[in-house]
Amino acid sequence: MADTETRLDHNDPDLKYLIVDRNVFNDPMAQAEWTSKRLVWVPHENHGFVSASVKGEKNDEVEVEVVETGKRCIVNKDDIQKMNPPKFNKVEDMAELTCLNEASVLHNLKDRYYSGFNYKIGRASCRERV
Repeated sequence: MADTETRLDHNDPDLKYLIVDRNVFNDPMAQAEWTSKRLVWVPHENHGFVSASVKGEKNDEVEVEVVETGKRCIVNKDDIQKMNPPKFNKVEDMAELTCLNEASVLHNLKDRYYSGFNYKIGRASCRERV
């Protein structure tokens, strides 16, 4: 990978559609802020999954606050999916995701699509199993 990056012309304007600037996501302050929010994915009727912040836990139920709306709700612990830290946003290879779950994969695909990046599965072994 280091070999490939040395051969790239970083002044090429089309490069922004092929490579994500990882420095934007590797900021320690952003990582610390993300950790303090205790973000997770929760099921949503219209959007599939939405990000929410854990506010409290009691037995098998978790109280969460949906990030976009601020609405609080109680969700079964089994319905919550872990969220990846920001350094994994728009990652090219889904196998690199720390939390490889349905919500995280769909979010990553959506982010890559709306940013104009390639959003297909990258490995032949993954395509063969699908």
